[in-house]
Amino acid sequence: MRLIFAGTPDFAVPSLRAAARHNEVVAVYTQPDRPAGRGRALTPSPVKREAIARGIPVLQPENFRSAPAREALRALQPDLMIVVAYGLILPQAVLDIPRFGCWNVHASLLPRWRGAAPIQRAIEAGDTETGVCLMQMEKGLDTGPVLLAQKTPIGPEETGGELHDRLAALGAQVLADGLGLLRAGIRPVPQPQPDAGVTYAHKLEKHEAKLDWSQPARALANKVRAFNPWPIAEAELAGERVRIHGAIALDERVAAAPGTLVRASRDGIDVACGEGVLRLRTLQREGGRPVSAADYLNGRPQLAAAGA
Repeated sequence: MRLIFAGTPDFAVPSLRAAARHNEVVAVYTQPDRPAGRGRALTPSPVKREAIARGIPVLQPENFRSAPAREALRALQPDLMIVVAYGLILPQAVLDIPRFGCWNVHASLLPRWRGAAPIQRAIEAGDTETGVCLMQMEKGLDTGPVLLAQKTPIGPEETGGELHDRLAALGAQVLADGLGLLRAGIRPVPQPQPDAGVTYAHKLEKHEAKLDWSQPARALANKVRAFNPWPIAEAELAGERVRIHGAIALDERVAAAPGTLVRASRDGIDVACGEGVLRLRTLQREGGRPVSAADYLNGRPQLAAAGA
């Protein structure tokens, strides 16, 4: 087969490796190089770096609105286009070019969590299960029929970064399974998504990182997990803004107002919430690095005394 791969971030790299296993990927599409780092130098995407290392030609159009961009794709005579976190909405004219259309690897169990941030939104919502879907792409946002799916539990303390890595590997496996069927002359049967249970995973925004102590502790603990490694939860703690990399919810009733320091020890710093208590276990001061609660208290010993 002649495969085209379209993807951009780290999440897509395992799928590219799976697609390229039989040397069938004739070209890789990825987002144009973007400024990154302190020097704002143009930086290639993780997918571009992987493609170059494998000797696969790379194309980086801004979009597919122009006829030349579509004709360049058509000239590659693709049997199938595989799309994984590419970052562009593909028009119907592009979806129609490959012989078998376009497949998408999506990090949720559709129709739950269509959209940009399915991994983080699943954790934030307190979901205990998620997975990946191999979907036949349509013009709508993640609305196409599902070809293959694989479920996986979400660990009670699993972070967005940890789940991201697991689902990237799981997505590559599901893609490999689908390609294996296609090579054998078996087209996976498309299963239309049900109308019930549709939810949207909106893009993460930096302002969402600020914790509101009036919310339940369990909801805040989920946010801390979901927003690690980005944008990282932050809050006011005894007059200081801190970033919170790790926390757990304690199901206990306290009379203190939300945001009040309840106790502080080497096990964690406990803060009253609208419901329950949030135990902060890994914190980061302004300009510092993430440290354990015990090390944080070494720098603010007055908190240990206040929460004793």
